[in-house]
Amino acid sequence: MLQLVHVFYVLGALFAGAAILNARDRRWASAGIWAIIAVAMVLGDAMLAAARAGTRWPVQAMGAGVIVLGVLAQLARARPPADDHARAAARQATVARLGNRLFIPALAIPLVTFALLKGAPYLRLGSAALIDAAVPTQVALIAFGAACLVALVLALRLTRTPAFHALGESRRLIDTIGWALVLPMTLAALGSVFDKAGVGAAIADLVSAVIPTDSRLACLLVYALGMVVLTAILGNAFAAFPILTSGIGLPLLVARHGAHPAALGALGMLTGYCGTLLTPMAANFNLVPARLLELRDPYTVIRVQWPTALAMIAANIALLSLFAFG
Repeated sequence: MLQLVHVFYVLGALFAGAAILNARDRRWASAGIWAIIAVAMVLGDAMLAAARAGTRWPVQAMGAGVIVLGVLAQLARARPPADDHARAAARQATVARLGNRLFIPALAIPLVTFALLKGAPYLRLGSAALIDAAVPTQVALIAFGAACLVALVLALRLTRTPAFHALGESRRLIDTIGWALVLPMTLAALGSVFDKAGVGAAIADLVSAVIPTDSRLACLLVYALGMVVLTAILGNAFAAFPILTSGIGLPLLVARHGAHPAALGALGMLTGYCGTLLTPMAANFNLVPARLLELRDPYTVIRVQWPTALAMIAANIALLSLFAFG
């Protein structure tokens, strides 16, 4: 039975391989970053179980790991390992030979994910389900992880390269992106921490003291614009969503003004992503592309996106008014 933990095992193996290759090339800071993440991926469940049983060392170890990650991120330069002309020429030859067929593995990921997600209740291995559906919200993640492995097999067959080559190219990509690769996960976890700490309730008290909570429009504007601003500060709508939804969305818009929860959540998250377009905190979206494209101005992507972001904010507020209360 495929479980989400198996996806993390595969990711842990990938990061461990990247750490070993970087250590071989004496890129010690990058090797340390990926090694710490690999340990968290592979041993995360065991450490969580130990912590819940009352053992304190897993929490302390992960806290120390986060601190070390911050130090190593300052030391590591986000750049790919040195490449020789033979490898570059071989890649160009493969591109010329395969042409648009190179897109087949990438296109297979959403198609296989959708197929596995919809077919999960019917896929069985003997008497056991092939995909663990005990936690419904994890089925899509498990399907996505399995789809990525299918795409990997397709890519290896299509390019006729050994499996080790996939590890080398994956290491090249994650070294190019650098520490920004783990930023979305970190910020999403930060949002959950803020929510558990009662930040949402504090925001609700502050909003109630400042705006007329009997006004549906005022609450809607604060929720939508708050999603944009908090996303711009935290760099990810996943981090802002639990805070604003628990503080404003549920108590004011849903409970008091009767907003539809599904529409409010979907459009609220989309509104938050307008803030992603405006902030360098969303490094993986806005700074990394500029680095990969070797642009002189690291903020070029943001400069191009901000008019679209403002137009989308206005459109999403209109959609929220129409569908959340329709």
